[in-house]
Amino acid sequence: MSRSMIIPFGPQHAAYLEPLNVALKLEEERVVGAEVNIGYNHRGMERALSMDYKKSQYLCERVCGICSFHHSSVYCQGLERIFDVDAPERAKLIRSILMECQRLTSHLLALGHVAESVGYENLFMQSFRERELVMWLVNRISGNRVHYSMNVIGGVKRDLAPEMEKEIANTMNDLRPRLMELHRIFSRDSTLRKRTAGIGKFSTQDARSYGAVGPVSRASGVPQDIRQDGFAAYGMIDFRPVVREEGDVYARMMVRMDECLQSVDIIEQCLALLKDGPIAMQVRGHPTGEVFSRVEAPRGELMYYIKAKGTLSLERIKLRTPAFMNVQALLAMMLGYQLCDVGTISVSVDPCICCTDR
Repeated sequence: MSRSMIIPFGPQHAAYLEPLNVALKLEEERVVGAEVNIGYNHRGMERALSMDYKKSQYLCERVCGICSFHHSSVYCQGLERIFDVDAPERAKLIRSILMECQRLTSHLLALGHVAESVGYENLFMQSFRERELVMWLVNRISGNRVHYSMNVIGGVKRDLAPEMEKEIANTMNDLRPRLMELHRIFSRDSTLRKRTAGIGKFSTQDARSYGAVGPVSRASGVPQDIRQDGFAAYGMIDFRPVVREEGDVYARMMVRMDECLQSVDIIEQCLALLKDGPIAMQVRGHPTGEVFSRVEAPRGELMYYIKAKGTLSLERIKLRTPAFMNVQALLAMMLGYQLCDVGTISVSVDPCICCTDR
């Protein structure tokens, strides 16, 4: 006769970099129930962001360190629509280049953690070695490794000199074969496949029911990518969403790996389209109106609702982050699998508690 028990998984656990707790109900080693508990990291960001709309273009980057530039971009994009200002084409292309650089750093971090969760320490180090190339590049572009502080309402505040454009192109040329080698390992390594293929299955119907976004939903056959809406310079870029049908840890891993190679392509397309011109439009006064603004962050759709009343402070700002949607999907992914798979399944969602709790 089997006996059930409830055990805590996190908030302090080797598989998690941030405080997430999952209460697991087990029968022997099999997961028969799960409850996600958050709230360890609440910082009152929405209240702080509403106090001064000018300072908030920098504060919103502190919501999350891994997708900080996307937070800044979606915020400035929303305010530009309220002010009825269109950022110059060159600024949009620079934004797209930096967004894809950040997608690379985020995905390589997630891939490294999947490898680490199954005990593949060497592959973890390889993933972070390639990530460091991009980290050095964005540091050269913006002067910062994590919070770029490049966006302003109306465009960007730093231009790309011809030497910097060449350096970006050279870095992408160096990075492509390295990513292809990583792709070969992630896709073909027999031990890694045994620990990820068929584990943490998440059906297309579940993805739609839970409102999952980003690589989590695309790995389950949902062809949704907000970049197709054409924000920033994506309307000028030729690309197709990366979609897989398996819906398991392996599929989520490979969607991110394929998107890394796609990001290199997008950056090269942006460089080819760069033309001389202004990088910012002048914005005056205080905003009045309300807007929904969306971008495709590395983890999926990032949405800001902004309501302004014509003063320095905003009347309301509401964030819906991709991690907030995807963390709940763990409830469906874990059921029926072994306790030893819980860490790998959790990491495959790429949870970010800074985004989730705010």
